[in-house]
Amino acid sequence: MLLRSLLSLMSPGGSRGRLSILIYHRVLPEPDPLLDGDPHADDFRWQMRLLAHHMNPLPLAEAVERLQNHTLPPRAVCVTFDDGYADNAEVALPILQEEGVPATFFIATGYLDGGRMFNDTLIETVRRLPKNADLGPEGLGEWTLETDHDRLKLIHALIGRFKYQPAEKRQAGTEALATRFGVLLPDNLMMSGQQVRELANAGMEIGGHTATHPILTEVGAATARAEIEKGREDLEALLGRAPRLFAYPNGRPNKDYAAEHVQIARDCGFEAAVSTAPGAARLDSDLFQLPRFTPWDRTPLRFGLRLARNLTEPREKRAG
Repeated sequence: MLLRSLLSLMSPGGSRGRLSILIYHRVLPEPDPLLDGDPHADDFRWQMRLLAHHMNPLPLAEAVERLQNHTLPPRAVCVTFDDGYADNAEVALPILQEEGVPATFFIATGYLDGGRMFNDTLIETVRRLPKNADLGPEGLGEWTLETDHDRLKLIHALIGRFKYQPAEKRQAGTEALATRFGVLLPDNLMMSGQQVRELANAGMEIGGHTATHPILTEVGAATARAEIEKGREDLEALLGRAPRLFAYPNGRPNKDYAAEHVQIARDCGFEAAVSTAPGAARLDSDLFQLPRFTPWDRTPLRFGLRLARNLTEPREKRAG
């Protein structure tokens, strides 16, 4: 009751309403030391139960409309997922249904049906490396990998090395690393088209996230437009209707996307878009740069406090 009262004071409804939008990527069936930023099923279950009991979870499209119409309920919250991992359908969906929490899934369509994102290629490669590994060709020297912490450090170093490379170079480089060490990588990390349809048929919202998840500021305007359009067209072909919402890959204003990409999202027919700038959305928020935050916390108290603290964050930064 104390948490509900605190959140109600910070997040009243109506014209003073504030909307908290949570970001997830994966929900793991079991804890994984190399994916320590992603919750496993038990943690995700209590998080969704807390939202169901203490907040007012809404589908994102409905929340955006109600934010504009001054009818947002107190303690309004939306759950969103980025990228399109298979565990979203296999692990997260049953829990969302159990707790009665709607969610929006932003899908990078180019990885459906057996694809793999570059960061997962790196994670799964490092998971399988021997205890002594020469990363000299990647400019990172010799590594001793005795512990999970050692492997996490190498994962972060490799992601930092590859993340802002052009997509083709990044893809080739990460795959070459796996090949050089003779690593056999999984091809079932991302959803199938059928799983995306299952989410939609279960009443979940599906949004655009480009085709191959480029950092939009790292590609030309024509490529950025083609990526955003292709992702939207793929989802329309898959589901029989165009997605209404879009999420910028990586999502940091002025770093990962800029004003021109906001305009492209508008031009492509999306009705709203989300960033990864922290904070809560308000009546005067840019509907094409709605803020979101990641709930890293692993206890109900800290999770609740983060929800409350998010409502006091400064207003989100604008792109451009």
